[in-house]
Amino acid sequence: MRARTRPGATGRRPKRGAARLRRALWWTLLTLTGGVERRGQLPPGGCVVVANHSSHADTAALLAALDARHAPEIGAAADYWFASPWRKRICSRLAAGFPVRRTGGGMDDLLAKADALRAGGAVVLFPEGTRAREGELGAFHKGALILARQADVPVVPVAIAGTDRLLPKHGRLRPALVRVAIGAPLPASATPEEARDAVAALHRRTTEEPLADSPARKRIAAVAASRRGLAAGVLWAFAEALSWPLMPELFLGIACVALPRRALKLSLAALTGSLTGGLLALQLAASGVQLPHPLTTDRMRAEVRAELATEGAAAVRHQPWNGIPFKVYAREAGRADIAPQDWLAHSALSRGSRTLTVGLAFGALGFLVHRLRRFYGLYLALLGGGFTLGLSLIVTGWR
Repeated sequence: MRARTRPGATGRRPKRGAARLRRALWWTLLTLTGGVERRGQLPPGGCVVVANHSSHADTAALLAALDARHAPEIGAAADYWFASPWRKRICSRLAAGFPVRRTGGGMDDLLAKADALRAGGAVVLFPEGTRAREGELGAFHKGALILARQADVPVVPVAIAGTDRLLPKHGRLRPALVRVAIGAPLPASATPEEARDAVAALHRRTTEEPLADSPARKRIAAVAASRRGLAAGVLWAFAEALSWPLMPELFLGIACVALPRRALKLSLAALTGSLTGGLLALQLAASGVQLPHPLTTDRMRAEVRAELATEGAAAVRHQPWNGIPFKVYAREAGRADIAPQDWLAHSALSRGSRTLTVGLAFGALGFLVHRLRRFYGLYLALLGGGFTLGLSLIVTGWR
């Protein structure tokens, strides 16, 4: 016979509004750091969720993936997460955590959630009791099973994969796809060993399934991760500042989406090449050497000459926005006898703001579409088509 819910007890009806807000928060954050995938769903009614535990990011993954209608609450070590006021606020408000004592009284803390389970909520527990290495699964404590039997609700095994790469134990945050697999409910009479075996089987299937990828992305990412990638960024931007018609932002669009974590270094490499090439172009023009400038027009050159005559080296500040190539500004600055140090100072500001902004924006795009990397070949086609169209419109507009 089920006990009635006591007035004011911890087993009040689930707070679904707060659960929806938490789910939206963590889903958004995990999407920005590589994405989160969910397979399966919780059964209707209350349930006790048992999951493997290898990272502090496991809680975020579960809150992002589990149904908000169950308003999941997560058991957290009282001696750690509730040891100080600020940790308590973070754990209870952002992670829907409730304290579970590890030094006596923990079973009472769990059984206090029985009414919440009967009201249709979900209680999430990590039966290993602590974080383990990815790929290892420790013995399950029996508290979750006792709670399920007390509330007469099923036990749901859940496997989490990818959080050990996202936030390793004693490591730093880095982008990674997180997967959450929800298995078939087990009866409340299940044993800790049966629950562990169910989570282990789910985890094995989840981790063994590779994420579909594009061969082109893998090849480009391998180059971008090496010194060759940085050298390519420098040389591409250096050549564009002298004569090459394809701007370095195209290189960043290719490389930073393929390997987002390298976006800042690739952008700095492109900026170095651009500034070095621009300085050389200025000195060559000042000495009378005229390099070919394909896809530029007389009107572009006339506009730049007028700006330089009025503003001096500061005229390069218009370059990121007006569509005129950087090499036109560099050559005309040399012909106008602009001092190299003044040119370098102003061009570093204008080129730096554009190159870093574009590179980091492409890196952010790479994070957001991490799960879609199998379509990288299609992305390259769209990027090339868009660049060609944009360049044509710019050149036509300046004729």
